[in-house]
Amino acid sequence: MPIYVENIEKATLENDNFRKVLATNKFSQLVVMNLKPGENIGMEVHNDVDQFIRIEQGSGKVALDGQDYPIEDSFAVVIPAGTEHNIINESSEDMKLYSIYSPAEHPDGTIHTDKAEAEACEAKHHH
Repeated sequence: MPIYVENIEKATLENDNFRKVLATNKFSQLVVMNLKPGENIGMEVHNDVDQFIRIEQGSGKVALDGQDYPIEDSFAVVIPAGTEHNIINESSEDMKLYSIYSPAEHPDGTIHTDKAEAEACEAKHHH
């Protein structure tokens, strides 16, 4: 089990990868993400995973079970398991965020440089 002690705001703001796993443990996982202007995570549902997201930079909306909510810097989103969701960057700058999955959602050490790479990996490995 890795212990992770870092400045999470700095790590989030410096991340240029679509997705980067920072720490994976038995019951949780810390991931940073970077969404380019107009980009989104993609509609998804984690049936057995709760998720917490904090926006460090950018603005847009989160779609939760068909309802849209505006989000911007310093907003937090709690997504219970089984909730259909998407994060959409509607700003002209990169949206920087971090997410905590409980339990882990992605293989430890995952780095996807862009959304296309993430989608190809998820299609191949069903993550």
